[in-house]
Amino acid sequence: MPQMGVSVAEGTIVEWRKRVGDWIEADEPIVEISTDKVETEVPSPASGRVAEILVEPGATVDVGTLLARIDAEARPGVAHVDEGDAPSIESRPSIESRESSIEKSGNGHAPPISPVVRRMADEHGVDLSQVEGTGRRGRVTKKDLLAFLGDLDTRDSIPETAEPAPEPALHSESPYREETPQAAPASGEQLSVMRRQIGAHMVRSLQTAAHCTTVVEADMSRIEEARGRLSYLPFVARAAIAALREYPMLNATLEGDRLTVHEEVNLGIAVSLGEDGLIVPVVKNAHELSHEGLATRIKDLAARARSKKLTPDEVSGGTFTITNPGAFGALLATPIINQPQVAILDLEAVTKRPVVVNGDSIAIRPMTYLCMSWDHRALDGALAAQFLSAVRRHIEGWDG
Repeated sequence: MPQMGVSVAEGTIVEWRKRVGDWIEADEPIVEISTDKVETEVPSPASGRVAEILVEPGATVDVGTLLARIDAEARPGVAHVDEGDAPSIESRPSIESRESSIEKSGNGHAPPISPVVRRMADEHGVDLSQVEGTGRRGRVTKKDLLAFLGDLDTRDSIPETAEPAPEPALHSESPYREETPQAAPASGEQLSVMRRQIGAHMVRSLQTAAHCTTVVEADMSRIEEARGRLSYLPFVARAAIAALREYPMLNATLEGDRLTVHEEVNLGIAVSLGEDGLIVPVVKNAHELSHEGLATRIKDLAARARSKKLTPDEVSGGTFTITNPGAFGALLATPIINQPQVAILDLEAVTKRPVVVNGDSIAIRPMTYLCMSWDHRALDGALAAQFLSAVRRHIEGWDG
């Protein structure tokens, strides 16, 4: 199990991309691994033939655990050797299910099933060969199984022994009676590996840090004039970096009783993965970038996060994090600190509101709330307020 970040001690095998006997090239993805920080593909360290897989999908193991062996002395082009002996007649799948698997996979082998889907199928007694997969190589996904279960619930709600209603006689009162349909029973759903690990990470943060939240309001008029087609995020990120230079105690990590104040600003940016949760890739040395450079780096990291192309190094080493739920219309929030950092800045929606300007005049301005959760073990309210005021000052005085 590779080291997936300095604070990550374990990982869960999601899916093997190769099976025993397959040939693999160096740097070709061999396994997909999930941690509380990232779900990513791990490349093969060498070219060769997969000789042994030691950890099954769904298993969680410590960093440093041996996952598989690759025979680097093997030669490409040699006929594939299947795992183990041929199955007994009793254990062989039916011709129909084997043909279905072959048709789905395109290479004679059924596509891999994630641990979540397999557990759900076992709980509901579903034969996955009967479920039409829409994933890669015909893989049955969680959505496929849920759709199948929904159809199954609908069919099961119709009594098998019900007799057809008699045909109504001409010029007579209809014998049909209106009945209230019974709702299909709700089916439970297992959390994904990433969802469980995000939950554990967030609970651990709440149990570790003394969370407090401070809020200031900022006028985004200058940013509105300057941003063009860019979002507000890179401008706020640039303002936050400038404020961190003034108040470096916010650019810190706290591990146990040891507080480390960092010179470099490695800026974490929370990226939503939709139903799969969220991830926080890190813009390394963000203090060296302009707002245009930040916009480019953030866009690239977000795209690769959603396509699971991030490397472990790109989700580790953060010193300060910004989350941006305002892009989805949120107005206020109390974000959870990304351990072991000491603060997280929350950018909320920019909305036009009437505000007092120039002492006694009222004007309509694009306003936002900057919400910051901070660790009271390392910081105090006065410092948090000073930092946020500095962020606001850089935003409202933006000069490009």
